[in-house]
Amino acid sequence: MGDIREITGLKEVESMNAFERPDARTANTDCRAIPVVDLGPLIRGEKDAIEKITAPWRDACENLGFLCVINHGVDTRLIEDMETQSRRFHDDLSVDQKMQVRVTKDQKGFIPSKATILTHSSYHAHTKLDSVECYVVATDFPDDQAEVVKGTQFYGPTPWPPEKELPGFKDSVTRYMSAIESLGLSLLPVWEAALDLSPGYFKPYFEKPYCYLRIAKYPKVDFVQENEFGLGAHADTGFMTFLPPALEPGLQILDKDKNWFWPSVPKGAIIVNIGQFLARWTNDRFRATPHRVLPPKNNDRYSFACFINTSLDAVAECLPSCRPSDSPPKYEAQSYLSFFEWYMKRTYVHYEDFTDSDSKRAETPKSAS
Repeated sequence: MGDIREITGLKEVESMNAFERPDARTANTDCRAIPVVDLGPLIRGEKDAIEKITAPWRDACENLGFLCVINHGVDTRLIEDMETQSRRFHDDLSVDQKMQVRVTKDQKGFIPSKATILTHSSYHAHTKLDSVECYVVATDFPDDQAEVVKGTQFYGPTPWPPEKELPGFKDSVTRYMSAIESLGLSLLPVWEAALDLSPGYFKPYFEKPYCYLRIAKYPKVDFVQENEFGLGAHADTGFMTFLPPALEPGLQILDKDKNWFWPSVPKGAIIVNIGQFLARWTNDRFRATPHRVLPPKNNDRYSFACFINTSLDAVAECLPSCRPSDSPPKYEAQSYLSFFEWYMKRTYVHYEDFTDSDSKRAETPKSAS
């Protein structure tokens, strides 16, 4: 992978007066490879596969919090088709058609560009609305499921575009989500081994995994100002995230020394990173790493991050292998539903449209004391 100035089609500003600033994309040209884990032995069912994978997996999770997997078993054609489906949704449908499936109180559906901004960030100033637009698909539940009947948030249905407007879209997206969910669940034994847990420890927490797919478009921008983002700096909420690299650059990762860099990954790899729910579960032994997206220069950028999480009602209490011997855990036990709700209320402006005026902010999840 070359110099990021070449990759983005940008060139350094050779001269500027005191009132000019360079394009924000040229401010940092640090491009680094992230850890690579070969899942081939696991996919092939080799006897010692987990042992081969555990050490590099643990090292990546304890340090960078990002890695990428190769020989992962996800059909390349599914990934290529998701790129096509992303473009179809964002470019073939009119704004009016997309607004017919606008985001619901369950955080499923379409969120327009410039509709949101992170309302907190300890990673950088965030003063401008994000340019990203996205369509969120998430796990749906049977109509007679108790929480669906009660109208519990996040249990409502995904609003899909009509088949006649976007033929085959739902089937393609569903197939891709299913493949990524299967990959994520197949990695639970690796997570267990990396965290020194007994085999099968996580299985009860994933009886009804809550997964969601964020189909995003980042419009190209000729000049990126300071504190302007496609998506501002954040750490994901859940257990694990899977992201095939986009065709256009944009993703940046924050390392432990608080330096932003552009990740480089092998062709065909899928990026994996840790969410805050897992980080809290490990008492921060594993790192939920901040990352952000800068708008692209040459072409619109499409991405489709898939988030694989526990059941909504699963309660995480500090893992036995991560419990301090001389002090209480940092965090009290909490369900994923409770944490997800707190995070959304605290983080995104658009979420407040679905909350009562007398509860504009959820309480911060309590740390153990």
